Amino acid sequence: MASHFLTLAIALSLSIAVASAGVIFEERFQDGWENRWVKSDWKKDENMVGEWNFTSGKWNGDPNDKGIQTSEDYRFYAISAEFPEFSNKDKTLVFQFSVKHEQKLDCGGGYMKLLSGDIDQKKFGGDTPYSIMFGPDICGYSTKKVHAILNYKDTNHLIKKEVPCETDQLTHVYTFILRPDATYSILIDNEEKQKGSLYKDWDLLPAKKIKDPEAKKPEDWDENEYIPDPEDKKPEGYDDIPKEITDPDAKKPEDWDDEEDGEWTAPTIPNPEYNGPWEAKKIKNPNYKGKWKAPMIENPDFKDDPDLYVYPSLKYVGVELWQVKSGTLFDNVLVCDDPEYAKNLAEETWAKHKEAEKAAFDEAEKNKVEEEVKDEPVDSDAEDDDAEDEETAHEALQCSENDVSSISGHQSAE
Repeated sequence: MASHFLTLAIALSLSIAVASAGVIFEERFQDGWENRWVKSDWKKDENMVGEWNFTSGKWNGDPNDKGIQTSEDYRFYAISAEFPEFSNKDKTLVFQFSVKHEQKLDCGGGYMKLLSGDIDQKKFGGDTPYSIMFGPDICGYSTKKVHAILNYKDTNHLIKKEVPCETDQLTHVYTFILRPDATYSILIDNEEKQKGSLYKDWDLLPAKKIKDPEAKKPEDWDENEYIPDPEDKKPEGYDDIPKEITDPDAKKPEDWDDEEDGEWTAPTIPNPEYNGPWEAKKIKNPNYKGKWKAPMIENPDFKDDPDLYVYPSLKYVGVELWQVKSGTLFDNVLVCDDPEYAKNLAEETWAKHKEAEKAAFDEAEKNKVEEEVKDEPVDSDAEDDDAEDEETAHEALQCSENDVSSISGHQSAE
C-alpha cells in the first residue's frame, strides 16, 4: 500500500512539473516512440513511401541519443504524433526541434508542421492543411533559408523576411516563438536570428494604412532639385567657336602632286577651345519640394484581429517532406509555452553533445578521405614512370658517386 501511494505521489509530482513548465508535447525519441507516432500511408499506392530509421546517425555526440532519420532516396516521408488539444490564446507558443542533414543536403526540406483539429494520421500528406510550418529548406545556391509559414483563415502566408539556415552536416536546433502581443522570434542553436511582428512580417491582414487613391500631385509642385542659373549668361561669340580646326602641324607631303592628287588640304582636328553646346550652370532650386508622394490614410479594408496569433485547436506535430537524398535526422521535438524551458532543453541535448559530435564528424571525414585514397585504381603508366624515375635517380646517384671518387682520387694524387 505504501509503495502504491509512493507511486501516485511521484506521478503527481511529475504531472505538476510538466504543467508548471507548460510542456504540451516533448519527444526525445527513446524506446517506445513508435507508439506515439503514426507513419502515414501517403504515397503508399505509388510505392514512394520512405522508411524511417531509429538511429543516432553516422556521427554523434552520444550514441544513446537517437532520433528518426530518412533512409531511402527519392521518397516521400510523412509521420505525425498527437498531443492533447491546445490553444495558445493568452500564452506564448514555442515550437522547437533539432535536425541534422548527414547526406550533405543539396535540395530538400528539414521542416516540421503543427496541425489543428482532427486529421486522419494514416492519410497525413502534402495536401493536409496545417497551422504552422517551420524549419530549414535547402535547394541549390538560391534557397538556403528558414521557412516560417503561418495559416490564417485557411490561407498559408510565408514570412517576408529572409532567415538563412545552417547548411553543414551537424545537428542544429530551430526554435519558433510566438507571443500573445503578436511578436515572434526565430532562434537557431539558442541564438535569435530574426524577430518582429505578425503585422509587419506576414501579409496576414490588409495594411493599416494605404496611399490615398484620391490624392493628386499639385500642379505647382516642383520636383526639380536643380535648375539652370538665371544669372549665368552665354559668352559672346560662344556659338562661333568651331568643333574642329585645321591641324596647324600638318604639312603637305613632299611627293604630293596637285595635278595627279588634286589640291592638298590640311586635315582637321578637334578644337581644344570647343566645349560643346552652351548650358547655364546648375544651382539649387529654391522652390524644390522633393519627390511628391501620395499621403497615407487609414485603410478602410483594414480590420484588426486581436486573436491574430491564436491557434485554438493545435493537436498534432508532423514531418512531411520529399527527399532526393535521404539522411535527415529529427530529434528533440518540443511544443510548450515556456521559452526558458526550450532553451534549457537545447542546452541539455544539442549543446551538451555538439563538441563530441563535431569531433566524430571530423573523424568520419578523415576516414572517408583515407578510404577514397585507398580505393583509387592503380595507374600502370604512373608505375612505369615511377620506375623510370627511380632508375634515372639511381644512375644519377652512381654518376655522382663516381664524380666524388674521381675528385677524391685526384686530390690524393696531388
